[in-house]
Amino acid sequence: MRKTGISVLFLFIVVLVSAQEKMDLEMMNKIRSEGLNNSKVMDIAFYLTDVSGPRLTKSPGYDRAANWAISELKKWGLENAMLEPWGEFGKSWDLQKSYVAMSAPYYRPLIAFPKTWTKGTNGLQNVEVMLITAKDSVELEQYRGKLKGKILIMNRTDTLKQSFKADASRYTDEELQKMAEAKPQQPRQPSGDTAEARRRREQFQRLQGPAQLLNKLKEIADKEGAVAVLSMSPRGHEGTLFVQGGGAYSPTSPDNFLDIMIAFEDYMSICRLLRAGVPVKIEADVKTAINAKDTKGYNVIAEIKGTDPSLKDEIVMLGGHLDSWQGATGATDNAAGCSVMMEAIRILKTLGVKPRRTIRIALWNGEEQGLLGSRGYVKNHFADPATMELKPEHARFSSYFNIDNGTGKIRGIYLQGNEKVKDIFAQWLQPFNDLGAKTITISNTGGTDHQSFDAVGLPGFQFIQDPIEYDTRTHHTNMDSYDHLIADDMKQIATIVAAFVYNAAQRDEKLPRKELPKPREGNQRGF
Repeated sequence: MRKTGISVLFLFIVVLVSAQEKMDLEMMNKIRSEGLNNSKVMDIAFYLTDVSGPRLTKSPGYDRAANWAISELKKWGLENAMLEPWGEFGKSWDLQKSYVAMSAPYYRPLIAFPKTWTKGTNGLQNVEVMLITAKDSVELEQYRGKLKGKILIMNRTDTLKQSFKADASRYTDEELQKMAEAKPQQPRQPSGDTAEARRRREQFQRLQGPAQLLNKLKEIADKEGAVAVLSMSPRGHEGTLFVQGGGAYSPTSPDNFLDIMIAFEDYMSICRLLRAGVPVKIEADVKTAINAKDTKGYNVIAEIKGTDPSLKDEIVMLGGHLDSWQGATGATDNAAGCSVMMEAIRILKTLGVKPRRTIRIALWNGEEQGLLGSRGYVKNHFADPATMELKPEHARFSSYFNIDNGTGKIRGIYLQGNEKVKDIFAQWLQPFNDLGAKTITISNTGGTDHQSFDAVGLPGFQFIQDPIEYDTRTHHTNMDSYDHLIADDMKQIATIVAAFVYNAAQRDEKLPRKELPKPREGNQRGF
């Protein structure tokens, strides 16, 4: 009995030791010191935002940022730094001039931004605004033949709903604890079988009516020679514009009718004036450049080559999407993610690390149009989720780490349903617990590039970040500028990411994987 007890105890100790990660604590301290005390992350963010400008997919701004990033990565000593094509995208679009103001009944500048992939005004126009009161396509017919030379606005009578919550917030201990206690998600039920699915369907249907009516109006207006249509930001408050796309960008699609997003307050003021019979005129001079010559999309790729003879062909990746929308310079979405990933690479190169595995950084293109850059990359290198025919690189892949939830510091990591990595990540976070990063949740956050990897059974992860102003103020709005970045949070993110990437590159084994997903024929998104 005593001998058996000793054997059980010995086995327990062996299992416990084997579960411990081999961590170079001296290197963790060096990464921490370099990342927190000698950071260049805000300099990187400056060049990706203020210097490069908005980075719409296939725009000159994207090209400026991508080429600057390649230049910097080469300067730091990375290899194979390049623009790698991921597939066909479509037209490029560039906003070259935008002036919009109310000229009658008095002069007032308007907070306005044209939607992407729309045409311009063909010079300065000073025209009447027509109020469209149609509630459906049948009522819209009464306006045929009356739209030429007009700027159009759909009538709205709703009122501003004030928010009494702070724009910026951090996760509370209670919220983080709830994340940590989350249970594994059950397999998805067929569409429509859950309350959440019904809620989303009902929300989609509510939005579809007005959107379809607006599209029908634009179709008629374009044929009749109207100047533009005015739209209102769905998240509009206090001058914030939630502004995105204005139509198709495929090479064969016609150029889209000019759709100008204006602030809620300006939109409602114009509606009230027109309903009261007060004529309104708007001056507008919008110039856009649309080009369909090169229709390919390009990701920024670079790497630190691995040094271990048996592991150097295996890959650890980190990344974020470089593209943005046009309303600002895309600071929190997602120059923040790209800046911290570049800074993580800079930290590792500055410390002279010789990783066992190859470390590859990717700054993605076309994320805002549906994770296009990362999906194309995964399909080209690893597997197509529609068929799940695996390419050789699939077996050599270790892990991918992503940042795309704004400027907020890391509070932990989403496991993407992969329970096998929980204890590993818990140990990797320990040296940074005092920086507020300790929460591990089985849950997933969606809508960003780690999903492209997960869709083909590869370990892809997004970190938990404090929300700050992301969903309330900056995400896809004209407020998403450099000034909304928090330097200390960015330093913390880059430091932790550098440590995670280093640990993944040094492990004896690749990170464990979930069960390989089945082919998803008919679902080209792959998730």
